[in-house]
Amino acid sequence: MSVSLGFMLRHPAHLVALGFGSGLAPRAPGTVGTLAAWAAFVLLQRAFGPLPWAVLLVAGLLLGVWACTLCARHLGLADPGAIVWDEILAFWLVLWLIAPAGWLPQLLAFALFRFFDAVKPGPVGWADRLFKPQAGGQVGWAQGFGILFDDLVAAACTLLLMLPTRSLWT
Repeated sequence: MSVSLGFMLRHPAHLVALGFGSGLAPRAPGTVGTLAAWAAFVLLQRAFGPLPWAVLLVAGLLLGVWACTLCARHLGLADPGAIVWDEILAFWLVLWLIAPAGWLPQLLAFALFRFFDAVKPGPVGWADRLFKPQAGGQVGWAQGFGILFDDLVAAACTLLLMLPTRSLWT
């Protein structure tokens, strides 16, 4: 099954997993999803305090496991590139934890996160492989969680590099 606007609108899980359309980008959907996350964060950050962001991130993780599992299962792929809820949620986590940060530290966070997510060095590559199904295996809840897990590890790697320099940009 191909990823299209029609596919996205067929099920609420598809809408969420495909980042409300950002995963439909013909090129670099992960980057487009991360940019969408950044834009949404900028719009929501003034309205949300720390506690609402924490609730949103936990709810987004639970919603994401459900949505990513069903969407991947319906596509018949373990980790379709069009699923970008993982990038959105993980980058929101990064931005929330570095806040308040100006545009330059946010840009650095974006670049680092995209590097870790795309190249998958060390622990990110390990996390990416951890929940992949065996050849011909079904996409289950573990794989749905795995779609999110490697991006959360990429977020942790980003934060490990960013947080020691926080005093320079706050």
